[in-house]
Amino acid sequence: SADEDDEDNAHLFTGNPSDTDHDMNAETSESDDPKPYASLLLMPHRRINLLSVDEVGPPIDVTVSHWDRLKYVRGEDSSRDDTIRALSQEVLGTIREVAQMNALFKEQVVNLVPSSHMFDMNDPYRLADFAAALSIGGDAEDLQAVLEEKDPELRLHKSLVLLSKEKEVSKLQREISAKVEEKMSEAQRKYFLTEQLKSIKKELGMEKDDKETLIEKYRKKLAEYPSIPEEINEIIESEMDKFSHLEKNSAEFNITRTYLDWLTNIPWGVVTTENFNITSARRVLDRDHYGMDEVKETILQFIAVGKLKGSVQGKILCLAGPPGVGKTSIAESVAAALGRKFYRFSVGGMSDVSEIKGHRRTYVGAMPGKIIQCLKSTGSSNPLVLIDEIDKLGRDHRGDPASALLEVLDPSQNHTFRDHFIDAPVDISKCLFMCTANDLGRIPGPLLDRMEVIQLSGYDVPDKLEIAEKYLVPKSMVNSGLMIDESEAAKDDESGEEEKKESQDEAAEEAEERLPTYQLAERVPDTLSIERSALESLVRWYCREAGVRNLQKKIDKITGLLSLQVVAEEEGAELTDKSSRKSESWTVSSDNLHEYVGKPIFTSDRLYEKDPLPHGIVMGLAWTSMGGSALYIETQGITRGLDSDGKRRGGGTLKTT
Repeated sequence: SADEDDEDNAHLFTGNPSDTDHDMNAETSESDDPKPYASLLLMPHRRINLLSVDEVGPPIDVTVSHWDRLKYVRGEDSSRDDTIRALSQEVLGTIREVAQMNALFKEQVVNLVPSSHMFDMNDPYRLADFAAALSIGGDAEDLQAVLEEKDPELRLHKSLVLLSKEKEVSKLQREISAKVEEKMSEAQRKYFLTEQLKSIKKELGMEKDDKETLIEKYRKKLAEYPSIPEEINEIIESEMDKFSHLEKNSAEFNITRTYLDWLTNIPWGVVTTENFNITSARRVLDRDHYGMDEVKETILQFIAVGKLKGSVQGKILCLAGPPGVGKTSIAESVAAALGRKFYRFSVGGMSDVSEIKGHRRTYVGAMPGKIIQCLKSTGSSNPLVLIDEIDKLGRDHRGDPASALLEVLDPSQNHTFRDHFIDAPVDISKCLFMCTANDLGRIPGPLLDRMEVIQLSGYDVPDKLEIAEKYLVPKSMVNSGLMIDESEAAKDDESGEEEKKESQDEAAEEAEERLPTYQLAERVPDTLSIERSALESLVRWYCREAGVRNLQKKIDKITGLLSLQVVAEEEGAELTDKSSRKSESWTVSSDNLHEYVGKPIFTSDRLYEKDPLPHGIVMGLAWTSMGGSALYIETQGITRGLDSDGKRRGGGTLKTT
């Protein structure tokens, strides 16, 4: 039979079965886990002392001695009774304090107190054991010390120490909880006050909902457009209706907002006023480029047709030629001559169809293609769009951009161009598309068939000299600080004046048609110049490519060195032998050209100076899309050798030179 005094000491222990029950260990040892664990519920009968282990077993055989029943009798020692009473009261008070601070501790007390045999305020042994049982966070050594203690005063003292630790932990837990609640309360208070402020402002008409503000902005933007297609208008109204019912935190909210942003930023029906004056257009084209008569004539024809018809339609031009002949730069001059906005994007190496036709709206980070971006950035439906390097389009698993451009560059289809993101017809037929290419053979046939091709040949020596004198040298000297553009200065002065003008349009036309005039800067010597003989030497002996890009680099090198020499002389600084000025004059001529650009690359125009050419030599021509060169083709007869009999047999003879 179990001793009632010791049944209240039942606890739940978790440990290795090898320490308690060998049979349990034997049952679990077959598992793959090398260290199996189990939970055992032990119901002790009484306290015992282990005297010896007689047999390990299993089962284990030990010799123990049982404790006598411990009873506390009051009245034997009054001073001891007072101490035990005080300790008991302190234990009970500590239990109350911890229960008030710790809900889990309180729940444990409530569950244990109804068992009358577990709790007796007059028995210090039971009270100490009850207090120790409540100390769920106590160390195993401290709990074992309570079990082993026979003196009631010491047992109560040890239990009180355990409760004091629980009290300190509960205080710390309470402080942490209070700090967290304080932060949460402050955040909630701020949120509620902000919402109340918004509601008050909304009721007073001082502020509107974010969604209402956005919808009002969209409607205000749409009211600025002269004509919106009916299908587009229906889509916008449907999206705005859906947008007004969406929650701000939903993913669909941001997708719909981005879609409406793009729909309302496309310039529906907005066109720039075009220039139908052929004389003015010719002056603008001649101002920036020399030659290119076929391109200029095509643009003038385009203007003339638009003036006669009263309306202008788009056009697709392809400028093909070697590098450096001005294909890209002429497009910006054409836009200025026509009075259109200019937009350029390069498709060299592009292999993603989405760059042309946009992404589906379901993708993360989706956006329209370059065509829709062009309309938004220029703010007009009739810009000049330059598609650069169209012969260098890529192609991979993401699609074929050349096939996507078929719809863009087809006049019969591009009035209903559909971008994947917009997913609605957009009229781009009024855009003027200009493409540049070096090699027409690399452009797919169906795409090339949709374009009007204009071949640009390379420049010869007279053309390069004119371009260098009229355009390259002044531009390079202005960029180097040796010259100033008087026309730009005059425009700045006119814009700064507050005098009345006839109209802004006339002032803009005058600014466009004004030809540039240049003069030397203040601190630059009056004799500084680049003679025509120096330019001719540059063209003949340094720059023989088809374009003028290399010629521009050489001129920039000359003007840069001249700027260095001017500043060094002004400051009295010393330069290296390579950078210092060798001659007394500031004029760059063919005689001192080598001081600025080094020795000439070519030394002669012809390999054979005298005519006629030697026998067996004819003139040939090598040509590529990047340029060409004249070549000499030489043929030579082979003299057959003599055999041992003196007869001519076999092949030729080997000569060592």
